[in-house]
Amino acid sequence: MVAGISGDSGKTLVTVGLIAALKRRGHNIAAFKKGPDFIDSAWLKAASGGSVRNLDTYLVPKQQVYETFTNNALESGINLIEGNRGLYDGFDIHGTHSTAELAVLLRAPVVLVCNATKTTRTMAAIVLGMKAMASEPNIACVIINQTAGERHKGIVTKSVENIAGIPVLGAIPRVKGKKLLPSRHLGLVTPAESSQTSEMIDYLGQLVGENVDLDRLIKIAGESEKLAYQDIETPRIGDKSVKVGYFADSAFTFYYPENLESLDSCGAELIPISSLENTALPNVDALYIGGGFPETHAERLAANRSLMISVKQMAERGLPIYAECGGLVYLCQSLTIDQTTYPMAGVFDVDLAMKKSPQGHGYSIMEVDVQNPFFSIGKKLRGHEFHYTTPTRIGLSVRSVLAVRRGSGFSEGRDGILKGNVWASYLHIHAAGEKAWAKNFVGLAKAVKIHGQNSQSFGGWSLMNSMAIFGGGN
Repeated sequence: MVAGISGDSGKTLVTVGLIAALKRRGHNIAAFKKGPDFIDSAWLKAASGGSVRNLDTYLVPKQQVYETFTNNALESGINLIEGNRGLYDGFDIHGTHSTAELAVLLRAPVVLVCNATKTTRTMAAIVLGMKAMASEPNIACVIINQTAGERHKGIVTKSVENIAGIPVLGAIPRVKGKKLLPSRHLGLVTPAESSQTSEMIDYLGQLVGENVDLDRLIKIAGESEKLAYQDIETPRIGDKSVKVGYFADSAFTFYYPENLESLDSCGAELIPISSLENTALPNVDALYIGGGFPETHAERLAANRSLMISVKQMAERGLPIYAECGGLVYLCQSLTIDQTTYPMAGVFDVDLAMKKSPQGHGYSIMEVDVQNPFFSIGKKLRGHEFHYTTPTRIGLSVRSVLAVRRGSGFSEGRDGILKGNVWASYLHIHAAGEKAWAKNFVGLAKAVKIHGQNSQSFGGWSLMNSMAIFGGGN
């Protein structure tokens, strides 16, 4: 487990660098990401070349998180998990759902990354405190990040080893005049949007490989406790009875692997679609639009007007559409960034604006309180939000189906806007934690395909039943 003393310790830099350096030595690597994250996971995937699973005990039950790890980890290789925030930072004062808690669950030795900017001996006190905080997890070693020179490196290293009693495996020097991993408002720039992804990964592999004792790290990994596991196969439906399209390009990259796999296992043939290049929807029975960065692609998205018209027309004909966060932005009437307004697909009569600070950030709980074709009334959805957009105008026709119990939501304590068979929400859910989602989505697609847009044969729902308006309750 590559953990940090705080956010911005350098965990992603070190983890990507370790993956690249270890692969250079011929090791097989499996990478994982702790927490509800898409961007860091994408960098780990780019470095490792394999699928990256998110391990999050808030979104998914602990036993299933354990099974996700053991069924995707390598028996003859090195498994690296990048933590999130500080080691003990969690949902509450007890550190529930923290990186430390996950490390204990998986019996993973911790590599603690410490940003030593503007500190020397004090770093030993911080590491000593981290060690004394709890008997578990096992903080096996430290990697110092952002050292200013050999003298700085020496003082920090000797202080940590002599005072905290934890070995230092190396120190990453501060690199001047070079942006190692490009960042912006939601964190790092995604690999799909970077023109130098391979070069950056290679450079980080060299940087970490030259400054970290990889032999000692491999030895620590080899001494980690063995985990019992049982192969769990996902039952799959033989025939692919419906085609589910999904936006897959640099504008829309936020998809948990399990979400797509769950649709596949429920009988969907997945059809990737480019929101930037495709000029019309292909022959699909449903559309899934995940999150991403429509705001950084707004001009190109708006320029592809024919696809937006196609999406709106198909929505009006009853095509089931499920949209999360960035997908919600795409389906609204417009998006304003600074002083420029870009037309969007116009499925929902909503205007959005991009703000300078997050409008929703963190774990969320939302309760379904209005009939809809995706979830049953009373269902509580656990997920997470991270968005800078907010509605500036909501048309009188816009209705919602979710009451926000924790989090920010769309507006006025509501989320989950619905029109016909189209659902859009700021909430990101994980299919492994919300098992009904894929089954219901594919089921709706099948019902619409067979019976047409009046799909009341699926779940018996009626759109004209009570619909929650913003500020008006049910």
